[in-house]
Amino acid sequence: MTAGEGTATGAMRDALPSREVAIAAARAAADKQAADIVVLDVHELIVITDYFVICSASTKRQVKTVIEEIERAIRELGEKPIRREGEDDGGWWLLDYFDIVVHVFGDEERAYYDLERLWRDAPRLEWQEPEAASSR
Repeated sequence: MTAGEGTATGAMRDALPSREVAIAAARAAADKQAADIVVLDVHELIVITDYFVICSASTKRQVKTVIEEIERAIRELGEKPIRREGEDDGGWWLLDYFDIVVHVFGDEERAYYDLERLWRDAPRLEWQEPEAASSR
């Protein structure tokens, strides 16, 4: 099994490849104007997951909206998180889908924890559709 074809735990299940789920999460975050959306392919660096989706939002209300949209989009693909962590005042929410982990940060928390620096050896996955990427 290769990354993106099953789960990080190696168990087979009837699911979309993790790459497609990660892209769906990134696009859902973009639909709600999340900022600095990054998808990192971490499957060669850690064994617990294949992808990190990292984004930020400027207000608590927007964080909630982004999370709800990501959950909705991924639920339409037949997936639901096994774990959802975060607090309203915490500024960092985590949605765990086994093979992808979504991190939704407030702006200050994103800068403080700087996951992109921590996982700088992970390749970035292109997730935008070609016409959307060229129009920005």
